[in-house]
Amino acid sequence: MTEKYVIGLDYGTDSARAVIVNTLTGAELASSVKYYPRWGQGKYCNPDTNQYRQHPQDYIDVLEASVKEALAKCPEGTAAKIAGISFDTTGSTPVFTDEAGTPLSLLPEFAENPNAMFVLWKDHTAIKEAAEINALAGKWDINYVDYEGGIYSSEWFWAKSLHVLRADAAVRAKAYSIVEHCDWMPALITGASKASEIKRGRCSAGHKAMWLEKWGGLPAEDFLTALDPMLGGFRERLYRDTYTSDVAAGNLSEEWASRLGLSTDVVVGVGAFDCHMGAVGAGITPHTFVRVIGTSTCDIMVSSYEEMGDKLIRGICGQVDGSVIPGYVGLEAGQSGFGDIYAWFKKVLEFPIKNIIGASELIDAETKEKLIQEACDKIIPELSKEAEKIPASESTILATDWMNGRRTPDANQLLKGTITGLTLGSTAPRIFRALVEATAFGSKAIVERMRNEGVQIDSVIGIGGIALKSPFVMQTMSDVLNMPIKVCKTDQACALGAAMFAATAAGIYPKVEDAVQAMNSGFAFEYFPNAENAKIYEHIYEYYVKVGQFTEKELFC
Repeated sequence: MTEKYVIGLDYGTDSARAVIVNTLTGAELASSVKYYPRWGQGKYCNPDTNQYRQHPQDYIDVLEASVKEALAKCPEGTAAKIAGISFDTTGSTPVFTDEAGTPLSLLPEFAENPNAMFVLWKDHTAIKEAAEINALAGKWDINYVDYEGGIYSSEWFWAKSLHVLRADAAVRAKAYSIVEHCDWMPALITGASKASEIKRGRCSAGHKAMWLEKWGGLPAEDFLTALDPMLGGFRERLYRDTYTSDVAAGNLSEEWASRLGLSTDVVVGVGAFDCHMGAVGAGITPHTFVRVIGTSTCDIMVSSYEEMGDKLIRGICGQVDGSVIPGYVGLEAGQSGFGDIYAWFKKVLEFPIKNIIGASELIDAETKEKLIQEACDKIIPELSKEAEKIPASESTILATDWMNGRRTPDANQLLKGTITGLTLGSTAPRIFRALVEATAFGSKAIVERMRNEGVQIDSVIGIGGIALKSPFVMQTMSDVLNMPIKVCKTDQACALGAAMFAATAAGIYPKVEDAVQAMNSGFAFEYFPNAENAKIYEHIYEYYVKVGQFTEKELFC
């Protein structure tokens, strides 16, 4: 086989990374990470109201910069050997477009309007709309949320879209269609000139937009208009067909071939969400529970049609034919907050550092800045080191992991986090340990729900920055789950998965499983549960469940 390369582009919450991969071996030739400039300045977001928006120009800027930088690191002649490009992105991250398929915020009159921008996955402004969808679906003759785990979330396509329509008359007047981030990127670089030309991915459509083949695609027009007349007409202007990510969306347009320094022969694959492609990058197989662990978590499994049968898995983020690997049913779950919970506690502890040391007149400005930076950088490592010394048997503080609401099991974005069991002897490391245990207990709740619904889980794979860099967190999770956890060797599993799909869409491999076999990175190490801790955590988990039930019923119902 002739040596060829592909580019996997992984669009995360804060940045995008381009990875150039050898299709014969999976070896990484070069990579580049670029941060979104406007997002980095905190623009268009309001954490107090859970509003998180991203400007499409950020996505364009980092695309060009990251691909060019990665190619510049490669040997001469590499660009001519690039055969394919595929994208993964966060989701559900939709935006309204005009008839040409252009996100409205790329038009001059909407350039600074957050409602005309991509509504990031973590935006929770649509809680009311999600509740309305759930209420209507429960009364309709077809329950359109059945394959979404039975509960529609404020993090998803229709809830966010309806919220923006209600909130902004100008956007409402101009909006023609709606597109997910993962579908817009391939459309952008293949030169799609109409919203109707955009190939929609099965992954985003099935998991977030209630698309299902057996009821003719998206929810019926009368359902959408019963939800709100403002949704009238969008179904017809959206899509009927969807595509798995082994399918080509098209070839690089002349414009983007020139901008990236590539050929128009380069095939662009249909996009999908980061966690789904990340699971493929990790080498997912049936009965494997893949955890994409970062600011939040996304948990992915695949099941054969025969094993899945007519089962409906309640309380997860959907079961979709072909959303992960074509020919299998993809299952998605996850936690709305994981690394973000540790980051929140870090910010709490940063307050005196930044506000007291920052105002001190005892040291010069340069020393002050370096001291603040050093102290802030060391908070999590030092907390981890001290928390690890505390025996599991002394875990008297108990927390729930709902600081950003609950994704699964049973989506509820109204929920808030709780901490109980505090005493005058409670220290920062003990509180941090409780937060780590809470995220592990939240993980266990997902595993327990899957198993109770008849899903077989034999092994666990962890990918992402926390999986590779946080032994304390990963060992705690292994103890709580009472299962070994393998950690993927590459720190770019999502981008690698995108590269595998690019190689398949470009025809280098007939199916993505063949690309996985050839291009996987293997595992860096494996965590094994401590039997004594596992027994202790079985007992503590029962209290976690009780505290969670009380929290949901009595405090945030």
